[in-house]
Amino acid sequence: MLLSIFDLFKVGIGPSSSHTVGPMVAANRFLIELEERGLLHKVNSVKVGLFGSLAMTGKGHATDVAVMIGLMGEQPDRVDVDKVPEYINGIKGTGHLTLAGKNVIEFHTDTDVLFHIGQSLPKHPNGMHFKASDAAGIILHDNIYYSVGGGFVLSDAEAGQDKTEQEPEPKLPFHFDNGAELIEICENEGKSIAEIVLANELIWQEKEELEDKLWKIWQVMDGSIKRGCIERGELPGGLHIKRRAHELFEELKSSPEASFKDQLTVLDWVNLFAIAVNEENAAGGRVVTAPTNGAAGVIPAVLAYYDRFVPGSSKQGVFDFLATAAAIGMLYKKNASISAAEVGCQGEIGVACSMAAGALCAVMGGTNQQIENAAEIGMEHNLGLTCDPIGGLVQVPCIERNTMGAVKAINAARLALRGDGAHHVSLDSVIETMRQTGLDMQDKYKETSQGGLAVNVVAC
Repeated sequence: MLLSIFDLFKVGIGPSSSHTVGPMVAANRFLIELEERGLLHKVNSVKVGLFGSLAMTGKGHATDVAVMIGLMGEQPDRVDVDKVPEYINGIKGTGHLTLAGKNVIEFHTDTDVLFHIGQSLPKHPNGMHFKASDAAGIILHDNIYYSVGGGFVLSDAEAGQDKTEQEPEPKLPFHFDNGAELIEICENEGKSIAEIVLANELIWQEKEELEDKLWKIWQVMDGSIKRGCIERGELPGGLHIKRRAHELFEELKSSPEASFKDQLTVLDWVNLFAIAVNEENAAGGRVVTAPTNGAAGVIPAVLAYYDRFVPGSSKQGVFDFLATAAAIGMLYKKNASISAAEVGCQGEIGVACSMAAGALCAVMGGTNQQIENAAEIGMEHNLGLTCDPIGGLVQVPCIERNTMGAVKAINAARLALRGDGAHHVSLDSVIETMRQTGLDMQDKYKETSQGGLAVNVVAC
């Protein structure tokens, strides 16, 4: 599996990479398939069936909204998030949707987006079935897609392929499939993990373009923090959860001297950064999958900590942070999962914590062995973390859970930096353990809202 930094870090909208970004991407792919077959102008109706976790928590995750704006031709990284309510009200009010911005079709939200509760498609818990028909009701084209976490989408055919059936991939200067191979390459080449990953990225773009794209990712992350600190009111969805970031920001800003009395005030700022991002995510705002939307606050919070509180932080440090984090995320994507519907929240917050821990260790001068140690610590102490969102919303416990992941990542990095890099448990071992734990975990703890806090706390 050939992965880029920008597969792990995608600009999108909230509240979920698997339940919002993925379905939008799937809808876009379906439009492309219709266009390629010369069928778009013949379509009279489209029906979308949602299965597994998409059906169980799709309402709370705005999956139906994502499908509709995706069918309009809007894309996760470009859609104007402030216009989404207007688009949806227009569809509901008129009973029509402009397919790909070209063909006006009848579309009724209650009959054309179907939540198949309790039913799953065979290849992944997040399944979707798109069907386009003509005026006579004859199906012109249909396809199944799977949203496999972090905004990644596979068609039914792709999900069924083994490695021997896949098209040959371009050759990377430094190919690695696991942590041991990555560390060995670094040692043989005398390079850091960041240098290896950045060198690989140059097969897709020139250095200047690469750095521009990396800086944009950080700017979107930082923008999510800043917007989250400004916005007030309640989050959508019916839980009546009040935004906290604005008040916390005003309190911290008004008492800059507090850090002299309490050395841990810096953690209040880290908490703020994570809360701000995930409140934006919960409100359907612009965020970066890192590696998912549910965990979108961890890496920005730790990177903001580096940017604002670590002496000597620099633009190159931001690039190295993102590259190192991506390398670690690639290992989880290749060898386990970053989908809560597949392995629970250990695959989201746990992976984000591991990525952030290794990345922070790197930019604070850690060796490759210390970086691996930090990443291993970050996951080892998130093993078994369940995904049990109340009301199917990415709010409780998700927002606070991002603060825990960020603070834990900072501590993991500091623990690793205090050591010599030697550690008993390898990163590969903890990744495999996470995968096995996810397989053993009951489905009710995998983003279905049928277990844990979701059933022990009244949703409304």
